Amino acid sequence: MRAILLAAAVASVAVASATQGWAEEAFVTNQLSENLTVVDLVTARPVATIAIGGKPAGVAVTPDGRFAYVTSPDAKALTVVDAAARKIVGRIDVGGGPLGVAVAPDGATVYVADWYAAAVRVIDPKAQRVAGSIAVGASPSGLAVTPDGRLLLSADRDADSVSVIDTATRERRAVVKVGARPFGITIDAEGRRAYTANVASNDASAIDIAEAREIGRVKTGLRPYAVALALNRGFVTDQYDGTVTVFDLATLQPIKRIKVGEYPEGIAATADGRQVIVANWESNSLSVIDAAELTVTAEVKVGDGPRAFGAFLRR
Repeated sequence: MRAILLAAAVASVAVASATQGWAEEAFVTNQLSENLTVVDLVTARPVATIAIGGKPAGVAVTPDGRFAYVTSPDAKALTVVDAAARKIVGRIDVGGGPLGVAVAPDGATVYVADWYAAAVRVIDPKAQRVAGSIAVGASPSGLAVTPDGRLLLSADRDADSVSVIDTATRERRAVVKVGARPFGITIDAEGRRAYTANVASNDASAIDIAEAREIGRVKTGLRPYAVALALNRGFVTDQYDGTVTVFDLATLQPIKRIKVGEYPEGIAATADGRQVIVANWESNSLSVIDAAELTVTAEVKVGDGPRAFGAFLRR
């Protein structure tokens, strides 16, 4: 049965790849083995391992798929990886405690959350240097940029809020109160709503970005970590339960709880929305979920302690 499910998952991604002209890969940060595993999602197999160091956690692949940016809190650095060549092409000293990372839609700016400094560092990737800093709330974690590149959202964990930042002026425009200890944050394709996973209140907040206000919450499992969006549904990793909570984006009502690996953390949807990929910290694996059927179709072994915190899929 497991072989049949794996074959079905591979076939589904292969069809998407052939019809849309892309072959997706997952760039998974493994914090305990201090490396990056590259997984081919067509074959559902690892194809490369890249040593990073410094307990890598956050990751963001550029929209054009050329680079992956990886944060290493212990090394206080941002590593630049050539995604096609599978090699490190730069390392930027950002100081503090770099965690979440996001890339502007045009790839010209990279943002790094500094957990210790209550700030977001603005990185010039071409010059490979820190070009500025933006004050936010305490313990910024997840970051996300709107599709038009005009706004940056920071989930400020210990402030129980989200900072809305104007990327042109690099100033905080608004502060949105959400659930307790927001960590991961995701913005929809239209740039209208954002969703946070609130670790301490065991729920997910929906935010109207234009109005800068919370418009609802969804009850999740224990210790939600991050959110992915696919097929008009939200998918939230529940660390302590080893599940993914699925909810309807229109009604904000829970639909199902899907069992995945142990201690799921990073989560992202493939470009066609057919699959959701989950990194399981204690199982050292990725779970592949069929977003329509809401079932796990495959599991892929990766490194030790996978977090994959951020936009870890290369499209």
